[in-house]
Amino acid sequence: MSGKGPGVEALAALRAGGLGGAQRLDLRGAGLTALPPEVFALADTLEVLDLSGNRLGALPDDLHRLHRLRILFASDNAFTELPAALGACAHLEMVGFKANRIAQVPAGCFAEGHALRWLILTDNAIETLPDTLGYCTRMQKLMLAGNRLSALPDSLAGCERLELLRLSANRFAALPDWLDRLPRLAWLACAGNPFNAALEAAALADTPIAAVPWAELTVGERLGEGASGVIHAAQHRGAAGESAVALKLFKGEVTSDGWPLSEMAASLAAGAAPHTVRVRGRLAGHPDGTDGLVLERIGPDWRNLAGPPSLASCTRDVYAEGLRLPHATARAIARDIAAAVAHLHARGMVHGDLYAHNILWRPGEALLGDFGAAALLPQALAPIVQRTESRAFGCLLEELLAHAELPDGRADLTDLAALRDACLAGDPAARPTMVQVHARLAS
Repeated sequence: MSGKGPGVEALAALRAGGLGGAQRLDLRGAGLTALPPEVFALADTLEVLDLSGNRLGALPDDLHRLHRLRILFASDNAFTELPAALGACAHLEMVGFKANRIAQVPAGCFAEGHALRWLILTDNAIETLPDTLGYCTRMQKLMLAGNRLSALPDSLAGCERLELLRLSANRFAALPDWLDRLPRLAWLACAGNPFNAALEAAALADTPIAAVPWAELTVGERLGEGASGVIHAAQHRGAAGESAVALKLFKGEVTSDGWPLSEMAASLAAGAAPHTVRVRGRLAGHPDGTDGLVLERIGPDWRNLAGPPSLASCTRDVYAEGLRLPHATARAIARDIAAAVAHLHARGMVHGDLYAHNILWRPGEALLGDFGAAALLPQALAPIVQRTESRAFGCLLEELLAHAELPDGRADLTDLAALRDACLAGDPAARPTMVQVHARLAS
């Protein structure tokens, strides 16, 4: 077998018997059409196996012989069915089969007592999921964007540890009526479904925002890249003169959060939301027809509050070791982000990814960015989904309090702690709205 990925050398070493005792095995892009039998020689030590970027269409029925396996990645392969062998792998905590051609998910993929915490089935062709998915009561993160789902199994209502759910770019005419009873659900992405398609189309067609011709832009260096697009520094030469801007060019494919056009619709519908990265215009006339937004340029004095979740933290962000925030800074961040989210909620939206890694800050102020998971919601549905976002804000307050620094005798944060507890209430209906949260913080 031949390949061009980073796993080619690892495959050679595996076949030569040179990886004895390995806990991790990276076989990405190794040209595999079947799992090498030599992998089973690592059964007593192997915990992480990455098979992404190959041509695999099946896994062996005795995969459970890898009895220490905790994490399995098999994205960008040729699977049309999720391997039932996964159901016998009792210690699997994280499974990723993104961007295959999976249409079938057998009931045997999930078994009672399964340790699964994080399942990624983004960008496949799945129409239904089995009731046995409800066996995974430890599930915290379930990523299903970019499939053909119109319903979820009711058994998922028993997965009370579920915190992050991605349902964007599917076929839902309505959301499951038990979602608002999940006590820990905080990050829900649901754009790009039939129940909000008309709202997105109206935002794309009717939002009054300037068109910025491609010819008026000089595109510079790349500033960053996310799941949905690439951000470049740019100069805009308009009627008012030249100004520094940021240009986000959207990718065409579905992402873990949903369709890029859904993100664009949400960004336009948000309008002049306070404490967000402002949209200055919509790109027009790109030579390749690429969609894009022209954004205000953020200065180098702004920095991210945290990094995204790790494999170990699963749903919670990773903060810099030793980070201490003055109590006034922690309050300012909480106040500004609450203002941003309250504005979105007042417009019938949710951000969907209210995390510290999507927050930029500098002393005295904060900005909320990345609308990749944002969703426009019908009037009847908005209050239900928005209460899940109140919990996400509670998680942010919990983290801010953990990193806040209190000068002796000068201040306390008992009011923030009380607000945190209210936002984290197990009964979603008992949580304050974000409009109420902002009013308390602003006072």
